[in-house]
Amino acid sequence: MNIDELIVNVKKKLKKNINIENILIEDKTFLHKNHAGHENNKFHLKIRIESEELKKLNRIESNKKIFKILDVELKNHIHSLQISIN
Repeated sequence: MNIDELIVNVKKKLKKNINIENILIEDKTFLHKNHAGHENNKFHLKIRIESEELKKLNRIESNKKIFKILDVELKNHIHSLQISIN
C-alpha cells in the first residue's frame, strides 16, 4: 500500500466510525527515514481531527477508539501515529 492509498483508507475508516467535522492527515514519514527501525513500507502519519464526539472523551479513551479503528493499518502500514483532537 502506498501513502496515498493509506491516507484515503484511514480517512474513510475514521469517518465511518466517528462523527468528524474535519480531518487532516499528513505524511510525516521523512521524520523516521534515518532511524534504525525504519521500514520502507511503514509510514508516520499525523492526524488532526475536529470532532465533538472525541472531545467528549478523555485523551486516553479517544486515542484508544482511534487505535481500535485503525488496528489493521497500525499492524501492517503505520510505524508512528500522531493524533491531535480539536
